[in-house]
Amino acid sequence: MNNLLFSFHNVSIRQYNSLVFEGLDFEFERGQNWALVGKSGSGKSTFLDFIMGKASMARGEASFPYFDWYLNEHHRDDLYFNKFKLIAHVSARHEFRNLSNTSEFYYQQRFNSCDSEDAETAGNYLSAIKVVQPGGFWTYQKVTERLRLLPLLNKQLIKLSNGETKRLLIASALIRNPVLLLLDSPLNGLDVESRQDFNELIREISDSGISILMATTPTEIPDAITNVAILDQGSIHAYEADQFDPGKLLFGSLESIDQNELLSLLSNSKWPIYQTIIGMENVSINYGKNRILDQVNWQIKHGERWMLTGHNGAGKSTLLSLINGDNPQAFANKIILFDQLKGSGESIWEIKKKIGYVSAELFQYFPTGSTCHQVIESGFDDTLGLFRVSNKSKAEASLSWIKLLRIEDYAAKVFRNVPISVQRIALLARAMVKCPVLLILDEPCLGLDFAQQQHFKNLIEEICSISDLSLIYVSHYQEEMPSCITHSINLEHGKVV
Repeated sequence: MNNLLFSFHNVSIRQYNSLVFEGLDFEFERGQNWALVGKSGSGKSTFLDFIMGKASMARGEASFPYFDWYLNEHHRDDLYFNKFKLIAHVSARHEFRNLSNTSEFYYQQRFNSCDSEDAETAGNYLSAIKVVQPGGFWTYQKVTERLRLLPLLNKQLIKLSNGETKRLLIASALIRNPVLLLLDSPLNGLDVESRQDFNELIREISDSGISILMATTPTEIPDAITNVAILDQGSIHAYEADQFDPGKLLFGSLESIDQNELLSLLSNSKWPIYQTIIGMENVSINYGKNRILDQVNWQIKHGERWMLTGHNGAGKSTLLSLINGDNPQAFANKIILFDQLKGSGESIWEIKKKIGYVSAELFQYFPTGSTCHQVIESGFDDTLGLFRVSNKSKAEASLSWIKLLRIEDYAAKVFRNVPISVQRIALLARAMVKCPVLLILDEPCLGLDFAQQQHFKNLIEEICSISDLSLIYVSHYQEEMPSCITHSINLEHGKVV
């Protein structure tokens, strides 16, 4: 039997009207598991999209023998059955919709109990997945137990944390029992324990007969991976996994930052000095019978820089939502923000004006056609998208940040279509255009390669070194933490430990 799953010969791949690969040659055989590595923007996601039929072939020859030998082994009467149904793709972006199927979720929906009821539960979502190969190894019971989803089955999709969502998406892919599993940055958003378990999970998936192709970082390649493909400037270089040295792939060099220009931009707004940036006293949050935060006490003084840690589902996002004005339950608790008791007369928009917020989740909620420049200018209004005519002075200020952060080439491009690294830098610019009192960074480096992570960290350190900005930084990776961090707080099952 032919062992070739698929092959590309002299293939050129186009996505969003841009040629991403040209003259590409690649072969994937049964028994192999591949890791795709490369700097952010090298085309890893586009490569996976092409295999799924979501990116077009400009020229060349693509062959998928796995579909022919599958049809020879399994009689299918379905006229609409095609090669893509034998592939499961876990992308970096979820496409959950509400129960009425009329729209995607909005960002604050997870924190509003009434609106969040319009989201189906994790259990219902998983039950609705159409199984390609009935009787396969990965059953509903198997995936829910192995991916630790049993406690989450009655939880609305919108209330899942990043890591919980990732586990659900992997489970929904496995339950189909595909021939080929595509994973786009599957470790993003997973806590330390989950990342350690992922290595064994990949081994189990491979042993069950599923071939794996995953985009990942050079330092997070599971043991079951047999081959590594480096994507670089539209070409691909293949290695046996045991011959691959991740230490040689510290992509790019660190860029310097114009300190004078940064200082000038940070001087555009003058805020009063607040003694208490955040004050929480015995704060508890409940959704039905589930207690998400339990008697949390937390004080942040002017100029302090905090690290916030905790496992997936520990309550970190809920805690941040109380600060950022996204959670209505904040009014039922004793919370001081910027020297003022929550609910004593300030508006949500007055609070948000003082806060710059960057989250790995935010990129999913901007209008489809928003450009990077528009996304950044929307930071002045604290809206997820620019819902007004562009203001000249604000547009110029946004452009100044764009130039400082060296993403001019992407200013007019659609935000959702640019590399993840550019999205993260654009979100930082969006947070900083109003020169906030408090900067909240919730897993801001997800999807960035090593050099880009270092560059982002340097940006934060520079900003903190020449300003008295207060900071909350959330990450599962200790090495991402900037050196300006002065304090730390850890959540475990909703409690400070």
